[in-house]
Amino acid sequence: MGVPWRIEFEATSNEAALAAQKAVFARVRAIDRALSDYDPDSELNQLCQNAKPGQKTEVSEDLFTVLSAAQTMSCRSGGAFDVTVGHVTDLWRRAYRRNALPEQATLTEALSRTNFRLLRLHPESRTVEFLKGDLQLDLGAIAKGYAADEALEVLKTRGIERALIDASGDIVIGDPPTGADHWVIGIAPLKSPQGEPNVFLKVANCSVATSGDASRYVEIDGTRYSHIVDPKTGIGLTESSSVTVIAPNGMDADALASALSVMGPEKGFAVLKKYSASAFIVLGTQDGFEKHSSAGFEEHLLED
Repeated sequence: MGVPWRIEFEATSNEAALAAQKAVFARVRAIDRALSDYDPDSELNQLCQNAKPGQKTEVSEDLFTVLSAAQTMSCRSGGAFDVTVGHVTDLWRRAYRRNALPEQATLTEALSRTNFRLLRLHPESRTVEFLKGDLQLDLGAIAKGYAADEALEVLKTRGIERALIDASGDIVIGDPPTGADHWVIGIAPLKSPQGEPNVFLKVANCSVATSGDASRYVEIDGTRYSHIVDPKTGIGLTESSSVTVIAPNGMDADALASALSVMGPEKGFAVLKKYSASAFIVLGTQDGFEKHSSAGFEEHLLED
């Protein structure tokens, strides 16, 4: 998936551990082949290239599961999360390379094809329907969380319950290590994503995802634009932020972290209740930082 993965788990032998590791990454590779928006031959990109308006296309269980969760998140977030944003994110990838903003006319055209309501799902037939031609789906804000969930499931089918999957910041956690009550997860400071963590969480049997612009942004004409794009405006976020979400599963945590980055704490925290999730948001301001914690987050904080 273009990012580093790390897995930790307890197994009965080195042989069992190696076999489990191979099975995990075989499953992740299969998901990547289905959901990647970089691979032109992926199932996702083939769907976008070949689907005709009004035509129902049957898709794999993996793709349908992720699209279903994405559409639910879009509805609940009022469009702050939207996987039809692919044309817009493609423009921003070019903007990063050229260090220049997308042209307004091009951005307006991309936005005309960005609306989750243009994507219709049919659960009874596991089919996908585009209501407008030339949609481009981008699952970058939800696919890693789903893949991490599935990686943990692979371990569980082999009797491995004490495990942690880290998909480059999307962390899915099983039972704690032997002799411990929890896993400890560190959150790096907003302005120093590679620095020493300054907040620590105690967690087990849940997922933690952090989204932010500390290391992925571009500065153009004195304005800093995040890699996280507001689907309604098509513009990268200009307010520096770090959003950490604790949720029951990786797919929801991944998507919620992106949605809350766009929505902010006031609107975003209202959405958390529908997912039994909690969050911690740090916003960069002219005077320093603003910190916001939702209900339920502080119970996961590890005291000094």
